[in-house]
Amino acid sequence: MLTYLFSTICCAAYLSPIISHVKGKEFTEQDMAHYRDRIKSMFYHAYNSYLENAYPYDELRPLTCDGQDTWGSFSLTLIDALDTLLILGNHTEFQRVASLLQDTVDFDIDVNASVFETNIRVVGGLLSAHLLSKQAGMEVEEGWPCSGPLLRMAEDAARKLLPAFHTPTGMPYGTVNLLRGVNPTETPVTCTAGVGTFILEFSTLSRLTGDPVFEDVARKALSSLWKTRSDIGLVGNHIDVITSKWVAQDAGIGAGVDSYFEYLVKGAIMLQDEELLTMFHEFDKSIKNYTKFDDWYLWVQMHKGTVSMPVFQSLESFWPGMQSLIGDIDSATKTFHNYYTVWRQFGGLPEFYSIPQGYTVDKREGYPLRPELIESAMYLYKATGDPTFLQMGRDAVESIEKISRVKCGFASVKDVRDHKLDNRMESFFLAETIKYLYLLFDPDNFLHNSGTQFALGGPRGDCILGAGGYIFNTEAHPLDPAALHCCSKNQDERKELQDILLSLSEPLKSPVDESDASGEKDPSSVVSSESIALQPGERGKAPVLSCSTQPFSARLAVMGQVFTGST
Repeated sequence: MLTYLFSTICCAAYLSPIISHVKGKEFTEQDMAHYRDRIKSMFYHAYNSYLENAYPYDELRPLTCDGQDTWGSFSLTLIDALDTLLILGNHTEFQRVASLLQDTVDFDIDVNASVFETNIRVVGGLLSAHLLSKQAGMEVEEGWPCSGPLLRMAEDAARKLLPAFHTPTGMPYGTVNLLRGVNPTETPVTCTAGVGTFILEFSTLSRLTGDPVFEDVARKALSSLWKTRSDIGLVGNHIDVITSKWVAQDAGIGAGVDSYFEYLVKGAIMLQDEELLTMFHEFDKSIKNYTKFDDWYLWVQMHKGTVSMPVFQSLESFWPGMQSLIGDIDSATKTFHNYYTVWRQFGGLPEFYSIPQGYTVDKREGYPLRPELIESAMYLYKATGDPTFLQMGRDAVESIEKISRVKCGFASVKDVRDHKLDNRMESFFLAETIKYLYLLFDPDNFLHNSGTQFALGGPRGDCILGAGGYIFNTEAHPLDPAALHCCSKNQDERKELQDILLSLSEPLKSPVDESDASGEKDPSSVVSSESIALQPGERGKAPVLSCSTQPFSARLAVMGQVFTGST
C-alpha cells in the first residue's frame, strides 16, 4: 500500500516544481501596491454587501443577497471583520463599528452556541479590537489596556462559555446555551481542537482583567488532554469530556485537531511558557515519526500508527506557517510546496484531497474560501523573503476573484472540479483570508512592526505597547503580548503593595507567641530570607516589588520566527 502511495505521490508531481517556476520572479513595489488595492477592493465588496444585505445577521448569503444566523446571532461577521478594517487603514469605520457593537450586541440570549467558535471568533475578535482601539484613534479609558468597553464585552461573552468547562475532566462540552448553560442532554463528545483552543484568548482575558478563572480552566483542559495521549504520543480526533475516552482515534494535524497544536506553539510564545512548548515538541516527534510521509501528513490510528486515511485536508495548510514560528523553515517550505500544487490543480483547496489518487474525495470537494494556505504563505514570506509565497498570494487573488465573486460578495465554492458555488460567505473570509492576503503584500503594515515603533499605555502610562510580536489567534485576530505583561505586572504590584499595607497594619507578635510548648521558636515563623530548597509542592514567594524576569531562554517571536539565545 505505502509503496503504491509514494510512487503515486512522485507521479503526482506532474506540475513543474514551484521554486523553479517562479525563481527570479521579483515583485516590484508597484506590484505589491497593485495587489494591496485589489485586496482592499475585494474586502469592501464583501463587507459592504454584508452591511447592505445581511446585517444584523451573522453571515451573508451572497447568491440570494440576504443573511442568516449561523454561530449565535450576534452580528458575527461585523465582530470578525473589525480588526481587518484597521489593518486596511480604515480608522473611521473601525470606530463606528466598535461603538455600534457596544450598543447592539447582547450575549444574554437563549441560543445554543459553539464553545470553540464563539471563543475564537467573538471573544478573540473583541479582545483584538480592544487592544487595537488606541491604534485606531479611539478615546480609551484611563488604565487601558487593562480596562475598556470592548474588553468587558469579551469578558461577558467568555463567562457565558465557562459552564461548558464544568466537567469531571475540565475538558469543555462542545455547545453551551448562552442563557441557560449546558443542556442536560448535550453530548459529551467533542473534537480535540474544541478542548485545546482556549489558552490564547482566556489567558489574555485573565491577565488583562485580573480574574484567573479563564486561564485556569484553559490550562486544566490542556492538562487533561495531554494526559490522554497514546503510548506512541498521539491524540485522536474526538474525545468524551466526561470519561476521557477517545471516541474517534484518527490522529493527524487537520480538521478536529489542528488548532490544538497551533495553540501550544503560540501559547508558549505569547506567555513565554516552556511547558507548552515542551508539549508541542513531544507531539511533533510523534507526528514526524508516524504521520509524515514524503513531506505530506497522513491520518493514522493513534495507538498503532497505521495509516487510516491517506488524505490531505485543507485545514492542514496552517502547519507550514506554524512551523516557521519554531524555525523549522526547510520542512515547512517542502510541505507548503506540496499543498500549493493542489491549489494550482484546482484554483483552490478542496476540503479533502486523496494523495494516492491525486484528486478530490467524494463529498469533500468544496472550498469555502479558507485562509490557511495564505496564512502559511504570509509567515513563510516574512521568514524567507522568497517570492514563491507572493506568487501563491497572487494566485489566490486571481482565483477567488474569478471563481467566487458575485453581485453580493464572494460565494464559497461548492465543488472545485466545476467551480459551482454555494450560498454562503463565512465570517472568516473577512477575518482571515482577506487579512492574511493583505498582510502578505503589505510588509510595512503596523502588525509587522519589529520594535521600531511603539506607544505608551497602561495604568501608569509606562507600558510599551504595540511594538510588534503580535500573536494571531486561530481566527487571525492579533493579540499584543506586551499588554498582558503590562496589566498582570500592574496587578501583581498592587497585590504586593496591598499585602505590605495589610502586614503593617497587623500588631507585632511577641516572641512568646512564636514559641512552642518547649519555649523554642517555630522555624516557620522566623522572618528571614526564604530558603532556596523548597519542600515538594511549595511555591517560592517573589521578593516585595521585585522586577519581573523572563521565564525561558529569551525566546522572541520576530519576523515570523522564534529566536533563542543559541540562534
